[in-house]
Amino acid sequence: MSGADDRREPRTNGGYSYREHIGPDEEGRTVWEHLSSSRPHSSRETWEKRIELGEVRLDGRLAGKTDRLVRGQVLVWDRPPWIEPLAPLDFALLHEDPDLLAVAKPSGLPTLPGGGYLENTLLWRVRRVYPEASPLHRLGRGTSGLVLFSRNAKASRALARIWHDGVRKTYLALVRGRVEEKSFAIDAPIGRVPHDVLGAVHAATARGRPSRSHVRVMERFEKETLVEVDIITGRPHQIRIHMAAAGYPLVDDPLYPPGGVPSPTSRALPGDCGYLLHSARLAFRHPRTRKALVIYCAPPPRLCPGHAPVLDPGKGMGQSSTGIT
Repeated sequence: MSGADDRREPRTNGGYSYREHIGPDEEGRTVWEHLSSSRPHSSRETWEKRIELGEVRLDGRLAGKTDRLVRGQVLVWDRPPWIEPLAPLDFALLHEDPDLLAVAKPSGLPTLPGGGYLENTLLWRVRRVYPEASPLHRLGRGTSGLVLFSRNAKASRALARIWHDGVRKTYLALVRGRVEEKSFAIDAPIGRVPHDVLGAVHAATARGRPSRSHVRVMERFEKETLVEVDIITGRPHQIRIHMAAAGYPLVDDPLYPPGGVPSPTSRALPGDCGYLLHSARLAFRHPRTRKALVIYCAPPPRLCPGHAPVLDPGKGMGQSSTGIT
C-alpha cells in the first residue's frame, strides 16, 4: 500500500515552510546570525541570499538580514520546491484498528522529513492515506521493518507512557563474524563523538548515556551471524553501535566499524544505507483494550539469504496477533 503516484524518478515537491518560535536563547540575535548558526547545512552566504529573495518571514512580514529577534516572535523560512533524493515509496499495512496503525517500511525510505527528504518519507506517504497518523518511534533510513503509528492523542499518550518499559522491541540483524555466545547483553554507553562532516555523531563512548541491548544468536554462517536483538533503551543507532562495540558490526555498515566509534574524518553519514537491520516485532498491551498485542513484520530476503527465520514458530510474520510470546 502506498496510495497513488509511486513514480521512482526524481521529481519536484511542493516546498515547505519551516516555522519556529523565538525563545530566550535566540533573543537579541539578528535573523542572519540565527539562521546561519542554527542551520549550518547551508552557508552564511546562502542564508543571506535567501533573506534577500524574501524567503524568510518574521511575524508574517518579510525579514531583513539585520532584524533582531524578540522572544515570542515566529520565524518562518518558506523553502521553495526542490527535487528530493530518490527513495522506495511503497509501504505495507501490518495492523490497523481505531487507535493504531503498523506498517512495514522498506530500507532506503526515511521515516521522517529531513536531510532533503519531505514527500519521499514514510510519514508523508502514510498520511496520504491516514492523515491523522503520528509515528510513535522512528527507524533509520537504511533500517527496514515495523513502524507503529497512533491515530489519536489518547493512544499516543498511553503508548508514550509505556514505550520504554512496556513495549518489547525486537530486531533482526546480520553481523560480521561468527558469534559463539548463544546470548549476551551489551551495555556500552552511547553519546556524541566528533565527526568531520556533521560535527558530531552518536557512537560508543564512556561519556555517553546508559544503554542496553539483549542479543540472541539465531543462525551462524561461515563469516556472518544472524542475531535477534531486543533494545531495552532507545538510543540513536543503538543496535548498529552496540554490535560494533561488541566486535560484530553489521554487514556493510558504512559508518560503524568494530568498536562502535567512526573515524573522526569519516565521510560516511548515519543515514547512509547498506547495513542489514530489520524491525521485526513489537509486543505490548493495547492502549484501549489492554489486551496483549504482538505485531510481526517479515524480514526482507536479502537479510537472510536462503533462510526464512520465524521469531515465533506458532505464528506467521507480517501480521498481528494476541498473546505476548
